[in-house]
Amino acid sequence: MATSSVSKGCFVFKPSFKKRKISVPIAWLSLHVAQLQEELNKNLFDSLIEFLRKSHSGFHKSSDWGCQIKLREIPTAALILGVNVTDHDLIFRSLTEAIQSNVTHYVVSLKAKDCPDIKHFLQKFVTQLTDCRGDVKSKEEESVQVTQKKTHCSMDLLTTWYKTITKKTGPKMPSKKRITSSQWHCPPVVLILKDMESFSTKVLQDFIIISSQHLHEFPLILIFGIATSPIIIHRLLPHAVSSLLCIELFQSLSCKEHLTTILDKLLLTTQFPFKISEKVLQVLTNIFLYHDFSIQNFIKGLQLSLLEHFYSQPLSVLCCSLPEAKKRINFLSVNQCEDIRRLPSFRRYVEKQASEKQVALLTSERILKVETQSLLENLHVYHLNYFLVLRCLHNFTSSLPKYPLGRQIRELYCACLEKNIWDSEEYGSALQLLRMLAKDELMNILKKCYKVFNSSEKQLGSTVKKIEEFLAEFQNLDDAKEEEDASGSQSKGFQKTDLYHLQKSLLEMKELRRTSKKQTKFEILREKVVNFIDCLVREYLLPPETQPLHEVVYFSAAHTLREHLNASPRIALHTALNNPYYYLKNEALKSEEGCIPNTAPDICIAYKLHLECSRLINLVDWSEAFATVVTAAEQMDGNATTSEERNEIIHARFIRAVSELELLGFIRPTKQKTDHVARLTWGGC
Repeated sequence: MATSSVSKGCFVFKPSFKKRKISVPIAWLSLHVAQLQEELNKNLFDSLIEFLRKSHSGFHKSSDWGCQIKLREIPTAALILGVNVTDHDLIFRSLTEAIQSNVTHYVVSLKAKDCPDIKHFLQKFVTQLTDCRGDVKSKEEESVQVTQKKTHCSMDLLTTWYKTITKKTGPKMPSKKRITSSQWHCPPVVLILKDMESFSTKVLQDFIIISSQHLHEFPLILIFGIATSPIIIHRLLPHAVSSLLCIELFQSLSCKEHLTTILDKLLLTTQFPFKISEKVLQVLTNIFLYHDFSIQNFIKGLQLSLLEHFYSQPLSVLCCSLPEAKKRINFLSVNQCEDIRRLPSFRRYVEKQASEKQVALLTSERILKVETQSLLENLHVYHLNYFLVLRCLHNFTSSLPKYPLGRQIRELYCACLEKNIWDSEEYGSALQLLRMLAKDELMNILKKCYKVFNSSEKQLGSTVKKIEEFLAEFQNLDDAKEEEDASGSQSKGFQKTDLYHLQKSLLEMKELRRTSKKQTKFEILREKVVNFIDCLVREYLLPPETQPLHEVVYFSAAHTLREHLNASPRIALHTALNNPYYYLKNEALKSEEGCIPNTAPDICIAYKLHLECSRLINLVDWSEAFATVVTAAEQMDGNATTSEERNEIIHARFIRAVSELELLGFIRPTKQKTDHVARLTWGGC
C-alpha cells in the first residue's frame, strides 16, 4: 500500500477486531426512533393538513364577495421549527409525504441557495412541479413543453399547464390514491420554502405579487419554514406585500421537549436493554445543548454508542431481552465465562460471598451460568424499580422553586447515575422544600406518583397501597376540618368584638404557636410522606455501578465517544505529520523525540522542518535542509542514478511536499519576498 502522497486519496487502516453482529439492536433503535418522531409530529401535520383543506375549500366559490376578497390573498402557513436546522430536512420530507397522501400530489420544496433570482426561482418551481406527476404517458406528452418551460418560465405558462393538467385528470380519476388524496376537481399547489430567512427579499416580493394576480386560476398555498421568529416575515416583506398573504402560525414541538421524549422512550425503559453511563449521557446532551440542538445528531451519537459497546465489549451478546439473554448464557464459551469472571462488578460480588461459593463460581462453569442468569434477572428488576422511583422523584422535585434537582428528568437521571443522590446538597435542599408544600400540591403529586406506580402491576405493589393510604388520610383531614369549622361556627355564633380585643387575641395565638412545638396532623402526615419518598430513593436509586454485571448493558467509554463526535482535525493532522507511526504502525517510522527520520513520508519531513522556522520560510534553505535529511542515510545504489538525476528527484519530491502543506493550510505564498512562504500555524498543533 503506497501512502507517499496525501493528495492521491484517503487511506483507511482498519483495526483487527473481531466482527460482531449488531444489526438487530440498530434496527430496533432506528425503528422506534422513526415511530417516535412520527408520533411527535402527528399533531403538527394534522393541523397543517386541515389548514390546507380549509384554505382550498372556497377556491370555486367565486360568487361570494367574501370569497373574492379571500382569493386575492395567498394562504400561507408559517411553520416555526426552531434553530435545529439539521432536523428540518427530515420534517419537511415527512410533511411532503403527508400532504401528497392526504391533500394533493403537487408539492414543491425550494431552498434559498437554488433561487438567487426570480428566474431561477420559477425554473426550479416549474421543474419540480412538472415532476410531481407519476403518469408516464403524460410525461412523454409533456416532454416538449418541459423543455420550453425551462427556457422561458412564467406564471402564465404555469397557469396554462395547470389548466390542461386538471382537465386531463379531473373527470377520470383513474387511481384510488388520487381519490383519497385529492378531494377537489382542481387540487391545490403547495410550495414549501424550507429556509424562508435565507431567501432574497426581492425574490419573495416579486413572486408573491405575481402569484397573487394569478391566484384565481392557479390555487397556490405557501408554507414558510422559519427557524427564528415569525417577525422575520414582516422584516423581509413590506406591508404592501405581506397584506397579500393570509398567514396562520404553526409551532412545532421544541427540540428540548423532543429530546425529553426520546430519552423517556428509549433510555428510561426496560424495553431497550442498552444503557449509557452518566458521562456518556453528559457528552451527548452537552453536544445537543451547546452545539446544534439537533435530535438527529443526538440519535446518531446514541447509535454510535451502541456500535462501540457491541464492538468493544465481548459480553455484549447478553445485552438483549431477558428471555433471550438466559438462552444465550447456556451457550457461552469458556473464554466468555472467563470474561464474566474478569468483570470488576462480578469480582466485587464474588468477594462478598462465602468461601465455598467463591470457589464454585471461579471453577465451575455450570454454577457460573446459573448465577449469571440470576444476576441478569436481578439487573432487570433493578431497572424496573429504578425508573419507577426516578419518575416519582421527578414528580416531586420538578415543581420546586429554583429546581434544585433539575427541571428536566434527564438532569435528575444524570445526577442519579453519577453517585448516591441522597449524599448531595441539592437533594437535602429539595427535601426541605418538600416539607413546606401545601396540601393541595402534595395531593396532586401523590396522584401522579400513583399513576406511575400503578402502570406497573408487578413491581412495587406495596408502594401503591401506601400512596393510597396517604391520599385517604389527606382526605380524612379535609373532612375533619370541615366538621371542626362547622361546630366552631355553631358554638361561637356571631360575637361582637372591637379592634383591641381582636389584636390581643391574635397576639396570644401567635405567642402560643411560637412556644408550643406540637405539630399539626397535616404536618405530621406531610413528614411521613417525605420520609417515605426518601426511603424509596435510598433503596431503589442506587448507581448502576453497584449492580453486578452492569458492564454487560452499560456503555461508559465517554472518551471514545467524544473523540468521534467532537473531532479535532488540527490535532489529528499534527499527530499524523509529526509522528506518522501513530497511524501507520510501521516500525521503520519509529524515532526519538526531536529527530527527523529519513524513512518518513516526504510531507512529514517537510512539516517537521517547517516547525523550526519563523514566520517567513526561505524556500532555498528549506529545500537544502530537506535534501540533507533525505540523503543522510541514502548511500544505497550509488551507481544507479547520477547526482544530477538524484537532485532533480529530491527537488520534485520537495515541491510536492510543499504543495501538499499549502493544500492543508500550513503555509501560503507571500508578496513580501518572492523566494519565501509564510507560515500560518503556531504552537505545534
